[in-house]
Amino acid sequence: MKKNWVLSQESFDSLLDWLSPNRDEAGQKYEVIRQRLIKIFSARGCFDSEDVADETINRVSSKVLDLKERYSGDPALFFYAVGNHVHREHLRKKTLPTQTIFESNPENEERRFECLEVCLESLSLENRELVVQYYQDEKTAKINRRRVLAERLGIAPNALRIRACRIRASLLQCVEKCLGRNDR
Repeated sequence: MKKNWVLSQESFDSLLDWLSPNRDEAGQKYEVIRQRLIKIFSARGCFDSEDVADETINRVSSKVLDLKERYSGDPALFFYAVGNHVHREHLRKKTLPTQTIFESNPENEERRFECLEVCLESLSLENRELVVQYYQDEKTAKINRRRVLAERLGIAPNALRIRACRIRASLLQCVEKCLGRNDR
């Protein structure tokens, strides 16, 4: 899909036509989808959820002519699937500068781990254990560990993922602040 594609009036009209032949109903569906995307991204700890929702809508709009021919089903579900991909890209972009700093300068790795230890210690015991257990293991062992962890906490796997992502985001901010203080 096209990234940073600009939504034209013609594309927007085609999008609304795809949502419903009735213009008022299409407008209502559009608003419901957009608000739902914003809520989803906000629940995932995304601070610029409106921008990510708009990027999702732009991506879908750029393919609306193909979608009219090939996609059958609830258009909202297609938006949510595209939204998942856009959100993952957004997360990768957010973490990339920090990762680049560490990869390009190996001397920073020791400082990064020192900052990570300090930041982990600043978490509550429950959050520290959750994030450490959540990111342990690989492949099947990781999946099984996460399933058991969700069951032990009495929450759905998706809720566990959201909680772990939020903790990780706060750790990333803490590490970046710590590194910034150490640079001075």
